[in-house]
Amino acid sequence: MNPEDFPTPEADVETVSPDALKERIDAGEDVTLLDARMQSDYDEWHIDGDTVTSINVPYYEFLDEEIDDEVLDAVPDDREVTVLCAKGGASEFVAGALKARGYDVNHLENGMNGWASIYERVEVSNYDGPGALYQYQRPSSGCLGYLLVEGDEAAVVDPLRAFTDRYLDDVAELGAELTYAFDTHVHADHISGVRELHAEGVEGVIPAPAVDRGITYAEELTTAEDGDTFAVGDATVEAVYTPGHTTGMTSYLLGERLLATGDGLFIESVARPDLEEGDDGAPAAARTLYHSLQERVLALPEDTLVGGAHFSDAAEPAGDGTYTATVGQLESQMPALTMTKDEFVELILSDMPPRPANYEEIIATNLGQNAVDDDEAFSLELGPNNCAASQESLAGD
Repeated sequence: MNPEDFPTPEADVETVSPDALKERIDAGEDVTLLDARMQSDYDEWHIDGDTVTSINVPYYEFLDEEIDDEVLDAVPDDREVTVLCAKGGASEFVAGALKARGYDVNHLENGMNGWASIYERVEVSNYDGPGALYQYQRPSSGCLGYLLVEGDEAAVVDPLRAFTDRYLDDVAELGAELTYAFDTHVHADHISGVRELHAEGVEGVIPAPAVDRGITYAEELTTAEDGDTFAVGDATVEAVYTPGHTTGMTSYLLGERLLATGDGLFIESVARPDLEEGDDGAPAAARTLYHSLQERVLALPEDTLVGGAHFSDAAEPAGDGTYTATVGQLESQMPALTMTKDEFVELILSDMPPRPANYEEIIATNLGQNAVDDDEAFSLELGPNNCAASQESLAGD
């Protein structure tokens, strides 16, 4: 149902902003959520956390004038409950029905769409290269991006289309101009913002090896070959070819101190190898990934920071709140990085999670073969990223 199709709520209820809810969760407060979406949508992705109690009761259970006692019994009556849905209409109705029956409830503004609009910029304080480095974090999907600012110039890596204006505003706030926007590869879980930033006067850069996948707009942008460098003030961004997750996967060494690895390596896992060539091509891609990790990533100085394009619930942030770790830390904590090639391939093919939702349409959009408006682009990328080889952490204690 559309929000306007729901009956008028039986009682007025307070609205909670997504930012306020996240602040409570980050502070370690006990939070109880009643998710009124369909079970299939809930199972695909929902708000979670160590102090979060999440209950799924679909909205239609509350449409009858006499709500079933079993439904009401599923809702705690001894604490505050935040009701949420996809866009905010169903949750307001459900919360109103519960408040009219004496429950302590509020509802989440704009529902999961509002949650997906949270995008935070966190400084990478462990970075000791030229300028300042920031990590963008999108908790709803685990997407990560990077902003390097040196002097009056800046570059962003793996920008999201939904936040095009945010990058420009942030850089202006920091007293610089955004000069480059880099993509590490053809993403399968979110819509890239490189073309939109290029249209705003930023130089868009895509990996040269990715062009053969059928990127329709490659001639409009700059292509990066392995070893190419780009000046950002007195800092450099160097392209490091690291295929495996995709044939075009290219990492970027920022200020010679942090390697933005895209989907090649995360702080808790390694890339899945099946999104480009499918199951049949996954073993060969896994072998390629092994060589990329061993010969390109682990060959860097052990104090080089690594930052992927995603994080999962299994990831533990560093002390500065960013999802980064050094090459040495990852090598010591992740057995997959010290295995033989055969062991590595067997491991990452053994338990891959479901493929990202809408990944084929997202890939087509990022190739320029599928045109979507901003609203459709935002909807396509809702949900978890699932670009890692495992839903569980591959890193040890």
